[in-house]
Amino acid sequence: MSLSETAVYSRLTEIFQSVFDEDDLVVTPNTTADDVSGWDSLTHVRLILTVSKTFGIKFSASEISSFKNVGELATAISKKHN
Repeated sequence: MSLSETAVYSRLTEIFQSVFDEDDLVVTPNTTADDVSGWDSLTHVRLILTVSKTFGIKFSASEISSFKNVGELATAISKKHN
């Protein structure tokens, strides 16, 4: 079952709100770690683990380190989820 882009971003927004404990946080394709208060290496690990669990997918270490923004993460989720 494929996920629409809207569904991916909706779920990602919920995950980001939970991981960063910020109820008004909304992610866009251009969102980066510099845009989110508290996004450091530890929360990045929590974020990726939560994304993996929520979507039922796994990322390689090279994939995780290559994501430059939320858009690249969302694209990877869509490709793996199809």
